[in-house]
Amino acid sequence: MLNPMTLYPADPFALLRRVSEALNRASFSTAAPVFPAVNVWQNDEAAAIIAEVPGVEPQDIDISVKDDVLTIAGERRAPDLPEGASWQRRERAFGRFSRAIRLPFRVDSDLVEARFADGVLRIAVRRPEADRPRRIEIKAG
Repeated sequence: MLNPMTLYPADPFALLRRVSEALNRASFSTAAPVFPAVNVWQNDEAAAIIAEVPGVEPQDIDISVKDDVLTIAGERRAPDLPEGASWQRRERAFGRFSRAIRLPFRVDSDLVEARFADGVLRIAVRRPEADRPRRIEIKAG
């Protein structure tokens, strides 16, 4: 038979504290998030890559293409602290980064255009005409 006293601890908030502590441990794991975060979409004519790069200057970003892979690389520099200051909390990562995105078609660098505004990098990659799907007409007979 179950003892009702073992189901309910003497401290009614103990369970809440344990759950909160577990969430804090899970929320602040040591695994670094992938940077930059990207969204990629495509249609028959092109692909678009939108990368969030807050705190990165456009001159600190390199975009390269080879075959069907587009690579975004660069560096997010740590701010200079005033003399005598020390970090109290440092959640944003700084340093070199690189993301390689495989596209569903070969990329011609002449067909790539990049724009940067407000910490968002937008890359448009037009699909070469020779690689675009074509509808094949069925002939009678």
